Amino acid sequence: MEPLTSFILEKVRTLVNWTKANKLNAVIVGILALFFLQYLSLPNNSLQSLRKNNPKKTALMEQRIEEAASSEKEFSIQQQWTPISRISKNLINAVIVSEDGMFYEHEGVDWYELEESIKKNLAKGKAARGGSTISQQLSKNLYLSTSKDPVRKLKELIITLRMERTLSKRRILEIYLNVIEWGNGVFGVEAAAKKYFGKSASQLSREEAAQMAAVIPSPRKYQPNVMTRYVARRSSIILNRMSARGM
Repeated sequence: MEPLTSFILEKVRTLVNWTKANKLNAVIVGILALFFLQYLSLPNNSLQSLRKNNPKKTALMEQRIEEAASSEKEFSIQQQWTPISRISKNLINAVIVSEDGMFYEHEGVDWYELEESIKKNLAKGKAARGGSTISQQLSKNLYLSTSKDPVRKLKELIITLRMERTLSKRRILEIYLNVIEWGNGVFGVEAAAKKYFGKSASQLSREEAAQMAAVIPSPRKYQPNVMTRYVARRSSIILNRMSARGM
């Protein structure tokens, strides 16, 4: 064992000395190693299955269940899957102009928005602006947590890029609309439309759709059928964007 121990110690010393002498290269190697390890842990098979199979409980749903259990609060999930062909075009348009205007043009990441988000957040010293696309939001909801730590963001980025190569834009949008949070325990457009407006997602008007899209950033703080100043202002902006695009 002694020769082996000496060999290992010698290699460790060599690595430490190289790291000290090549700090920048060591950082790059460390980042690449982290990237590779995260890549190995990604849900590649699950992404393939999403082409034909609808997801069951998402990571966000599991997180909300655990949060409710830890606080001993009653919690139940309201969700009813509906194909995108039965979702109001008004809502589809409202969500796109609200959350990701370049959805059909980018390949998962809007690099311009991401750059602007980083600049603004650095200037403010906090997360003041989000730059996540619909695909990034879906990656987070399906597989990750709401944490803002860099490793989680790295995973989100990798999953998003793979998702865009695996699924069609239509399928990504369909899954997104069926799993995103729209209130305490409310997930997906059908359950939300029935809860807040007493109708199916296929029957939502332009105004109702805009109000639904308006609360996506803060679904547990605002309700689309309660016209607070925030909902009124944001839904008005969404309607103006839709009109400008001829929607």
